[in-house]
Amino acid sequence: MKVLVPVLSLLALAGCITMTGNYEVSARDESGKALSNGKFLAHGSGIYTVRNSLCSVYPKAIVTIKDVETDQELEGESPYHCR
Repeated sequence: MKVLVPVLSLLALAGCITMTGNYEVSARDESGKALSNGKFLAHGSGIYTVRNSLCSVYPKAIVTIKDVETDQELEGESPYHCR
């Protein structure tokens, strides 16, 4: 819950680019254990805001971004290793 408010706030401020679609964004540690209690949904370029927020909270996380409709990972963006 502590993470949800900043993530939703940042989603509201996200700009629009040509990327479209609905995505599910989740974070896990190096062993594969989920780091958050929920899944985050993002639309279009909002994935970057959610991804960056998760990386701020979990600096060594592996962030996965999946298309909600196809259940496929977003090529070129997922998995993302936070630094």
